[in-house]
Amino acid sequence: MQSAAMVYKSNSLVEAAYRLTVQEQRIVLACIGQVRRNETVTDEVLYSITAADLAGLSGMAVGDSYKELKDAALRLKRREVRLTKEPNGEGKKPKVMITGWVQTIFYIEGEGRVELRFTKDILPYLTGLQREFTRYALSDVAKMTSAYGIRLYEVLVQWPEGHRVVEVTDLRRWLQLEDRYPLMADLRRWVIEPAIEQINEHSPLMVSWSQRKTGRRVTHLVFDYAPKKPVKAVSKAPTKRKAGKISDAEIAKQARPGESWEAARARLTQISLALA
Repeated sequence: MQSAAMVYKSNSLVEAAYRLTVQEQRIVLACIGQVRRNETVTDEVLYSITAADLAGLSGMAVGDSYKELKDAALRLKRREVRLTKEPNGEGKKPKVMITGWVQTIFYIEGEGRVELRFTKDILPYLTGLQREFTRYALSDVAKMTSAYGIRLYEVLVQWPEGHRVVEVTDLRRWLQLEDRYPLMADLRRWVIEPAIEQINEHSPLMVSWSQRKTGRRVTHLVFDYAPKKPVKAVSKAPTKRKAGKISDAEIAKQARPGESWEAARARLTQISLALA
């Protein structure tokens, strides 16, 4: 698995309604990173990810990732996604399309490996995208442990301008929260703040956010974000040594074969005084 793999998603898929766990998202995104965008891709193509791949991406122990991979793959087969727009944003569909992510999953026990086929309906949202798509490096989200963090990161990089206003009702629909966290305080505590913390820790972005009210109710979330500034290396100035003061470590290092400790100290002290 290439850590430099790129994820391409239609903006319509970024804003689709679905709920996946962190491990399910890692499997899906790692396989999306293998899709060849410039070639005709059919739903017969198998994409593969191993427990070792998963461990390398996420930083978890390989032993732990074996069971995680198998369990997540089994759940992934039953997951649904709801889409309302065509892959390149060409108007709204007359009906909401409810489809699955994958049509077939193989788990190879002895190798700790999963192979999967995307569904025919999902593939247009991953390939042949001419406009209105979101692109980012798989490594940007690989170490996140919040499923909401991964989804929110995609929502933000979809708008590279560094500022995005999101309706609370849209965010709830995208994340399929339904009646979970009905209070804004709970939504903030369990969804928004953990997601932003993960983005700030693991992704190339630094994000801040605020709330916007309509009347007395919070209706919009405002996100401001920018690439993190590179950390400058701090160079330490060499420690100055007082003339004539030689440490025991320096004496041990520079003593000549057969030279006594006292003789070595005297000789090195003289040199230090002469150089001062």
